[in-house]
Amino acid sequence: MARVEQRLLSQVARASADFALLEPGDRVMVAVSGGKDSHALLYLLREIARRAPFEFSLVAVNVDQGHPGFPKTLLPEYFTREGYAFEIVEEDTYSIVKEKVPAGKTTCSLCSRLRRGILYTTASRLGATKIALGHHRDDVIETLLLNLFFSGQTKAMPPRLRSDDGRHVVIRPLVYAAEADLTTFAEEQAFPIIPCDLCGSQEHLQRKRVKALLASLEAENPNVRRNLIAALGNVRPTHLLDQGLRARLGLVEANERDEAQPLLTLGTASPLGTSTPLLDADAE
Repeated sequence: MARVEQRLLSQVARASADFALLEPGDRVMVAVSGGKDSHALLYLLREIARRAPFEFSLVAVNVDQGHPGFPKTLLPEYFTREGYAFEIVEEDTYSIVKEKVPAGKTTCSLCSRLRRGILYTTASRLGATKIALGHHRDDVIETLLLNLFFSGQTKAMPPRLRSDDGRHVVIRPLVYAAEADLTTFAEEQAFPIIPCDLCGSQEHLQRKRVKALLASLEAENPNVRRNLIAALGNVRPTHLLDQGLRARLGLVEANERDEAQPLLTLGTASPLGTSTPLLDADAE
């Protein structure tokens, strides 16, 4: 077994153990877009299933969204040749997206929402207990930074997430896997890759900038990505500002006030009736 495959299998197994991603009796629906990540995910899950001390089954699902030039026979031929159980779901979301999104605007957000709905419906019909997506470590890190920089949220991609209606469990077994390893692995396995730009939509500029930032930082410190993924599992709630989180974790006792004491404000009334600021903007 190649070293990169062994490393990826170990990372998938560790993610499953850490977050209960694969459990006895699961029927895992693997969403296969045709890109390198979902191809690798399907392959690795099959290898895990062969080695696991319990049984679970896999079914590969590809959503043909009606993009011009989509190679309809490529994935069915590959799935059949490799012996995967699979289903191809044909839903023309391409026309909907083109109708709803103005020319020149990115179509990725609406396209993703429509695809997610199709996957949920398909999972219910197939009796799948889990929906496996091919997001990897770098996707998680980039999403964290995008939310920090542009949304004001400390949020990434969870390895295991129950849908809002409680009916579906989404898992990301590649959460510890580096994109560089997946690229190498896909080349070694010669997966039949379908390009992700069939619709003509380009990747978000913000995500490209974050990728470039990470690459620049990693050139100076090769541990940047490892540190960021580690940080997501090493959270110190006492050092954060989320008041709701602090209350839920019982960390508010230091802030409990005697009701008889006045609240601290940015200004206090002086004897002359003017406001004396507590914070001096020029103070060091």
